[in-house]
Amino acid sequence: MDEKTKTPLLRLAKRSSFPKPAAWAIRVGSILFALLLGCVAILLTGNSPFKAYATMINGALGSKVYLQQTVKKAVPLLGCALAIAPCFKMRFWNIGAEGQITAGALAATFVARTFTGKLPSLPLLLLMAAGAILGGGLWALIPAFFKAKWNTNETLFTLMMNYIIIGVVAWLQAGPWEAQQGRIAQFDASAQLPKVLGVHCGWIIVLVLVLLVHIYMRHTKQGYEIAVIGDSMRTAQYAGMNVGRIMMRTMFLSGAISGLVGFIIAAGANHTLAKEIAGGVGFTSITVAWLSQLNAFAMIAISMMLGILTKGADTLQTAMSVPAAISDIIIGLLLFCMLGCEFFINYRLILRKKTGKGGAAV
Repeated sequence: MDEKTKTPLLRLAKRSSFPKPAAWAIRVGSILFALLLGCVAILLTGNSPFKAYATMINGALGSKVYLQQTVKKAVPLLGCALAIAPCFKMRFWNIGAEGQITAGALAATFVARTFTGKLPSLPLLLLMAAGAILGGGLWALIPAFFKAKWNTNETLFTLMMNYIIIGVVAWLQAGPWEAQQGRIAQFDASAQLPKVLGVHCGWIIVLVLVLLVHIYMRHTKQGYEIAVIGDSMRTAQYAGMNVGRIMMRTMFLSGAISGLVGFIIAAGANHTLAKEIAGGVGFTSITVAWLSQLNAFAMIAISMMLGILTKGADTLQTAMSVPAAISDIIIGLLLFCMLGCEFFINYRLILRKKTGKGGAAV
């Protein structure tokens, strides 16, 4: 077998380093390129791209009310990205945040239905939050236990768990907890999060979580253990770490934070429980986590950017009668290009070198 058949024509190699100015130039360039591609989609609808982008920005940031709505969209994204960051750092692929949010919201709703009228507002909200943390954490602990015990595939396991808990909520919504027309009754005012600066106080909770997750990941023994397992599981085992126990502990933490996000959505934004309460946040937050390189503070900017895009896309549909699909295409192009640029920042393509008659590389 000659050298050409042994060596692939094209292969990937991880970069040892990459200049920061060049990396940021590539990131900015990827955003501009995505916006140019978005112009093509907008032109196909017969609208002006400049007017469309201006409408999106104005619809997300153009007034106090618009800004408040944008923040409401960014809050659960930020909270959920913080939730999955420890798992991803450990290379445990938790794709079940959608279900963990739902489990937390379900537990919070159960507490609200049980204790409304029996407790004052503050103790009730604290009990709802505690129930959500426990519900989300226990739901996440199930796939972690199976992974630690029998090395099951966590990606498929956590993904399938989403549909189970969503099905449970759908049954409650159309059965035992149904109030009218397949809906669960709205929470009493005492079970709703108060507003601060026009937005439910969930935004304060997630900002506190940013600081706590940063400290946990960077400055605690548990965070160090997560990093070691992420780098090499064998090294962690050789160092005497109980990998299975750390996996379960980290997944419980991830589910607990996701459950808290479910409480924030249910008590702060929706004021009720529904099977679609997570609204895709659990999946979109994976993009937030990767784009931020699992940096808790960078997640704030990425979450706000996606909040602006989502709110702006809603305005684009109503103000310019642009089809919803076009708005989704623009958001998808931006996310695709931004994720793609991170790939080329971290990896390089190597072409097979030509060889001369003597076998030497040319």
